[in-house]
Amino acid sequence: MGCGKTTLGHAVAQLASIPFVDLDDYIEQKEGRSIRQIFADSGEDHFREIERHYLTHLASEYPDAIIACGGGTPCREGAVDLMLEAGRVVWLQAPVDTIHARLCLPQEQTKRPLIAAMDPDAMRQFIIRTLEVRSPFYSLAPDRFDASQLESAEQIRASAERFIDQYITQ
Repeated sequence: MGCGKTTLGHAVAQLASIPFVDLDDYIEQKEGRSIRQIFADSGEDHFREIERHYLTHLASEYPDAIIACGGGTPCREGAVDLMLEAGRVVWLQAPVDTIHARLCLPQEQTKRPLIAAMDPDAMRQFIIRTLEVRSPFYSLAPDRFDASQLESAEQIRASAERFIDQYITQ
């Protein structure tokens, strides 16, 4: 959540000429409604079920693609195992202050149902609590990448090049 999966994923895919799929965008396309609407209509548990379904599909359909999963994706039983079986799993890490600044942007808040109505202080506390809960799942990823420098086109390109050097051209 807010660590730069989509931003970095797009840049890496473009520079490395490999496919990129954002799982949330894919779900919205297939379901014909926004993630926010799925949450509102059916709840988080239902969303997580369809998320798992589409992740399984993408892992088999696009084995060479970069797939940007939502922040909660690995936190369901068996999800990390599925991800590890499908390919390389990299935990993108960024400081709380960086994540908070990114998520405070209006365009980010409106598309994220878990934070849409939060004021900045409540959001900061939510980020801290959420990272505490999710970190044990994230830590199952064998690789980590510092995604704290994605605030400008130059930083995004430099980070993407570093990611490619570390994980794609090995």
